[in-house]
Amino acid sequence: MIRLDDDKLRDVQMTELEILMEADRICRKCGIHYNIIAGTLLGAVRHGGYIPWDDDADIALLREDYEKFRKACETELDHERFYFQDHSVTPGYRWGYGKLRRKDSLFLREHQEHMPYEQGIFIDVFPLDAVPQSHLGRTLKNFECFVIRKALWSKVGAVAEKNTAVRCVYKLMNLIPEKTIRKRLDRLIDRSRSVKSDWVRILMFPTPNNEYAYRREWYEHSADTVFEGHVFQGIRDYDAYLSFKFGNYMELPPESQRKTHPVSALKIPGKEMIRE
Repeated sequence: MIRLDDDKLRDVQMTELEILMEADRICRKCGIHYNIIAGTLLGAVRHGGYIPWDDDADIALLREDYEKFRKACETELDHERFYFQDHSVTPGYRWGYGKLRRKDSLFLREHQEHMPYEQGIFIDVFPLDAVPQSHLGRTLKNFECFVIRKALWSKVGAVAEKNTAVRCVYKLMNLIPEKTIRKRLDRLIDRSRSVKSDWVRILMFPTPNNEYAYRREWYEHSADTVFEGHVFQGIRDYDAYLSFKFGNYMELPPESQRKTHPVSALKIPGKEMIRE
């Protein structure tokens, strides 16, 4: 695997910053509400930019705005430099959320070399869907999300999983036609549209604790947030959100947990390809 030294990591981060700025440009032009979230928001609050060892960036949009953003990318995106992917528009794509990627780049994660779509440097674009108000309802919904997520992941898990028994399960799940899994995910999304609740979540991404959701209000109210010297939209009540997600978020994790994703090939725009 390629070791992302400080210079390579910074190149990746600056490419992702370029993508973030394009997403922000589109959202501001089209009146689409978004927030930087997760480690990106934590980095803004704690470091004024990227967490020093972080190699990705995240934004989230409530479902209505996510669909507006996806549609806006068809006409507003600078297609000479960027492209958008999600399961509705990208054959072979196995994630339940979108990725906005940089052309003339490559960030090929370990065990994903066989995936049949372009894998440029990216930011994650997460849709947030309503989940039941009751804890029992959210618990049941979490199990349904877990099963569909693992079915999507099975094409990677059949290669990446180290445990032989679990790898065999993934191989069996990978026999399920991709079209069938996508239909199941689309039905899950459609059912969420009619749910009235104070709670939302990224359906195809694990939640941090047994609430199995986040407060909708966190994503409804934003504030200008400085990240790497640029102003983006971030969750206004960042303290409540970051405390919920990370606990004591101002405390640095142990060095053993400060890791980047293993990659087998890397290309920064305008630079030569690096392979393991």
